[in-house]
Amino acid sequence: MSVWAMISIAVSSLSRRAAQGLRMTVLAVVMLALGGQAMAQAAGGQQADPRDPWEHWNRKVFSFNESLDQHILKPTAEAYTQVVPSMVRTGVNNFFGNVSDIWSAFNLMLQGRVRLGALQSMRVVFNSTFGVFGLADVSTKMGLERNSEDLGKTLGRWGFSAGPYVVWPLLGPSSVRDTAALPLDFSVSPSLFVSTWPEKTAVYGLGLVDYRSGLLQAGNMLEDIALDKYTFIRDAYLQRRNIYRDDDDFEVIDPVSDGAGKDKPAEADMPANTSDQANQADQPAQPAATPPEH
Repeated sequence: MSVWAMISIAVSSLSRRAAQGLRMTVLAVVMLALGGQAMAQAAGGQQADPRDPWEHWNRKVFSFNESLDQHILKPTAEAYTQVVPSMVRTGVNNFFGNVSDIWSAFNLMLQGRVRLGALQSMRVVFNSTFGVFGLADVSTKMGLERNSEDLGKTLGRWGFSAGPYVVWPLLGPSSVRDTAALPLDFSVSPSLFVSTWPEKTAVYGLGLVDYRSGLLQAGNMLEDIALDKYTFIRDAYLQRRNIYRDDDDFEVIDPVSDGAGKDKPAEADMPANTSDQANQADQPAQPAATPPEH
């Protein structure tokens, strides 16, 4: 199956379920906006970050997510890393990453970044064939690095503002723009290749555990260095989601500056001929011409 066939399958599966999810997302954002405005008015003159007008709500959800992570997700991820062999965990991570690369290639094309989109497509093709359905990441060894993109970044690339920062239960940090893109972003996953809900739930659960296990070391470091974990994660998220790199990492040759003028220095910058200078030095000075007598 070609990469574009896989992309077409991914996109075609987003019909009714994605539309319903998008409507529910918009409704949730509107309700959150109304509730956040009411809390902001109740807070009175309290100084708040303009990017985070719903901080009171967000901190409560953040605390809930932290408690859920400490009691369920983190212990599960730690057990996963201790029980499952490293080679198997690497294969699972590569497989999920390969499916994510399909969506990244599609979004790179939507962003008009054709060169990176083509490279990302080649990465999927090589990993899906030589890497046995993505279980091995052979593309990275070939120099085809991963460029992760999603619909939220695509909307931002086309000028849509991120909007206020929001924290969702289970899903974690987001923004109004990224929330609107979540139904489509979440729909493109290995769950597309299974049909029943128990199988889809198992796939989503495995992906969550795999993702959390990759953050164990970073999470421990964050606990040690962050004075306010909520603020640290919020600022890091907003900064990362609003960075758009330039793909033109190759030098453009300018024929004006790189042509004949570059190979031949200007006459004003050329040193004088040393032999001519020596001959001029050996010649006696010529007397000044006397004016004619009248």
